[in-house]
Amino acid sequence: MRLTTAGDGGFVSPRLGSPAAAGALVVGALLLVFALDRQTGSTPVQHLYYLPIILAAVRFGMTEGIAAGASAIVLYHVANPQLLTFRYGEADLVQVALFLAVGTITAKLTQDAASLRRLAMTDDLTGLHNLRSFEARLEVMVRASGESRTSLALLVLDVDHLKGLNDRYGHLTGAEAVRTVGHLIAKQLPSDAIACRYGGDEFVVAVPRCPLSQVQGVADDLRQAVHDCAPVLSGNAFAAGTLSISVGVACASFARGTALRVVPSRDVEAGEWLFRAADAALYRAKAGGRNQVCVA
Repeated sequence: MRLTTAGDGGFVSPRLGSPAAAGALVVGALLLVFALDRQTGSTPVQHLYYLPIILAAVRFGMTEGIAAGASAIVLYHVANPQLLTFRYGEADLVQVALFLAVGTITAKLTQDAASLRRLAMTDDLTGLHNLRSFEARLEVMVRASGESRTSLALLVLDVDHLKGLNDRYGHLTGAEAVRTVGHLIAKQLPSDAIACRYGGDEFVVAVPRCPLSQVQGVADDLRQAVHDCAPVLSGNAFAAGTLSISVGVACASFARGTALRVVPSRDVEAGEWLFRAADAALYRAKAGGRNQVCVA
């Protein structure tokens, strides 16, 4: 596994400051355009209403984008009192329609872009991060570990005897076994951990700010949860103990001034080093009989 530098693996809509700050900016921009519109009544100034509408739709979503558009319509009428009698010219009707259309279309495009980002960064079988997203987040976590002088742990694991399951029951059963393990990983891990399926039945998990004694417990709890589950795979019920995993654990503190000093150009190298240590521990767990946790 090569942990290369990657772009932001975020799954969220673009951040434009805190919600309160963004809301204040939308309201302030609407009022500023309203003041200019009331003073000038010119069409170019009225087009500026689109800016806070777009901001509201991008930052908050469909409902807020439409609300900003409706607010612009109200302010547009107040700034141009002749419209309060509903004597619209063709340009006025177009302007009112555009206020709502801009908010609706911008919000829809933003939602679609967020969905595409999620798809691009998500493993379609398990719902965990894919490799590209994990690489980006691990690099950030290694850097944060160095800056805060805290520990970072990696768990590398795979499903035991998956080939036998495939050979006996078919590849669909094997795929559902991998999906089941992925879902258990997502359910069991601490909220600040990130997990990735980087191969057929191979997973890697990063757990920040977790000392070795604690991360061993996390790994063993996960191992036990997989072993205790009684999965339904490809429509067939299997007994508890059908599935098991082997786990390799490595934990390190990348504090500045240590032998592996973390600087931006070496964050990827540090992540690779930690992965190799956990991967070596995984091979020891497999060689030792599987369904166990080994620590680097």
